[in-house]
Order: sequence, then structure tokens, then C-alpha cells
Amino acid sequence: MDDHLPPAATKPPAPAATALPPPIAEPPDLNQLRTFLAVYRLGSFTAAARRLGLSQSTVTAQVRALERRQGRELFERQARGAAALPAADELAARVSEPLDRLADATEQRPTAEPVHLAGPAELLGTLVLPALAPLVAAGVRLRIATGLTDPLLDELRSGRHDLVLSTRRPTGRALTAVPLADEEFVLLAAPDWADRPTVADPTVADPVKGAPAKGAPAEGAPAEGAPAADAAELATVLPRLPLVSYAEDLPIVRRYWRHVFGRRLHARAAVTVPDLRAVRAALVAGAGWSVLPAYLCRDELASGALVPLLLPDDPPINTAYLVHRPEAAPNPHLATVREHLLAAARHW
Repeated sequence: MDDHLPPAATKPPAPAATALPPPIAEPPDLNQLRTFLAVYRLGSFTAAARRLGLSQSTVTAQVRALERRQGRELFERQARGAAALPAADELAARVSEPLDRLADATEQRPTAEPVHLAGPAELLGTLVLPALAPLVAAGVRLRIATGLTDPLLDELRSGRHDLVLSTRRPTGRALTAVPLADEEFVLLAAPDWADRPTVADPTVADPVKGAPAKGAPAEGAPAEGAPAADAAELATVLPRLPLVSYAEDLPIVRRYWRHVFGRRLHARAAVTVPDLRAVRAALVAGAGWSVLPAYLCRDELASGALVPLLLPDDPPINTAYLVHRPEAAPNPHLATVREHLLAAARHW
């Protein structure tokens, strides 16, 4: 009878458990690498967010995700930016060139965007813009800004400018600086002013009058050097006479005094004006004496409108730098402007 009973219902056998494959390390996300490189080059999460058009929280999240993938911290967060750690240096060395090449190959580059150039107004107006005139005629567009070196370098880091003419070499790795030109400083005044006796002490007129004569013969071709007595007299006499300066703290004149006379300058300005071209105009008009870059008063010295009061064998100089961000530039005209300036500066 049991032979006729239906077989008992049975459950189908469970499939055998499948072992999970070992975890595979995924390659870093390209967006994370681009964000990392922006933070690394700019030294700031805020500046990188501005450059990339992202929120700061997004930039922070992408870098943290990349740090988890790498298993190492890449930056030390600081109050005023992000300091790259050794792991960031290693990663940047590996990915910078490939990412720049990828950007060149895939991004659509504008062909006629303006080049944003910033620097001291005097240097831009006297040497830089005349040198760039042929490029403008060829279709290069320029947007010029003027200002002091430190604020302009900060604006360069944040992406506001493409190139900055800097009066000092910037520190850190966020910017690349190339020496552009040396500017030599000249102690000078108008010839009529140098001939005037001082009201306080007429006996000090001769050293002031004599210094330009010894440094600049009648033909207008100045001889090198000046007698030590003349230099000592000038260092004593000039602080008593009207001084025209760029700023109240006399930055250019004080530097000249330390370098040439080996002493501190104790003087107050009769006139301050934050434009060296205006200082030059005041000197030509006979307002007093000052120290100016030679390039700015070359024509006045040649014509005799201004005369050097001293021609030391070792005049103080300052190096101007052409500064840019190190990443590949999206504007093809930027490289054209940079190379043209470097070539032109050889003749300044």
C-alpha cells in the first residue's frame, strides 16, 4: 500500500555558496586627482574651489576620498591654507604631467581670451606695454591691473591674474617665478635744485652742487664712481634737504642708503606720492631729491632734466620677476605674452 503513496514533498537543494572575490583597489577618480592637483599647486582649498568652480566642501570631500584611497594624508590643514605632505609631493610628481596632457587633449581651448597681466604701474607703463604693442596688433587681448606685489601675488594664486610682474621672488611651490630684468637705482635731482644753497646752512651747498659735476662731466657722459669725501658729504647733507618719496617709510631711499652709504637714513619726506612717475615729475620741477629706477628716468638723465648726485661703482639693484601659476595655461596667448616679455626684457 505504501508503494502507492505519493512521494513526500522535498525542498530543492540550496545552491552552493559562492566565495566573494578579493577586494580590488579601484583607480583614483580623475576628478579627485584634478582637485588634488589644484589644491597642491595653489596651496589652498579655498583657492582650488574658486579655480575649479566647486564649493569648498566638495573640494574637501574629494581630497579626503583620495586620501582614503591612498591610505595616507596628503595635506596638513593650516589656518591659512594647506601644506603638502611628502605623500602629496610623490603623488603630484606622478600625476601632474599626465593630467596636464589629458587636459590639453580633451579640453576645448579658447583662442582669443584676454591675458590678465598685473604689476607695478611704472614698470607696466614704461617698459611692458610698449613691448607688448606688436602682440596687440596681432590680435592678443590684454587686461592690465596695477598694485603692490604682495596683494597681486595673492590674486595670482586665486586665479584673478595670469601673469604678475613681481618686485621679489615669491616663496612656496604654488607659483613659478622667472627673473625678468634688473632695475638699477639712481640718486638724483634737477640740476637747478642741486645748485641751490640750503636755507639752514649755506656752507653745505658745495657738496650737493659738486657731486653731480664730478659724476657727470659737461658733455653729459657720467664717469664711474665718486670720491669717498663726496659720498660722505652727501650722506650727511641730503637728509636735511627736501626729499620726494614713494611712501612715508621711504622704502627705496632707505635701501639705497644702507647699500651705498652703509648707514641708516634719518630723514622725513617733504612730499610723498605713491607713483614713481609722479616722483620723477616732482624732481624735474625742482621739488627736491630722491632715488628712482634708472629705466624710469633714462630720458631725463640723457637730456639733463635730472642729474645723478652720485654714481657708485656698486649701485643697488632689484630683480623683477615674471610670475605665473605652474599648471598648463588654458589660454594659448598666455605663453606668447610670457615668451615675448622675456625676450624683450633682454634689451631693457
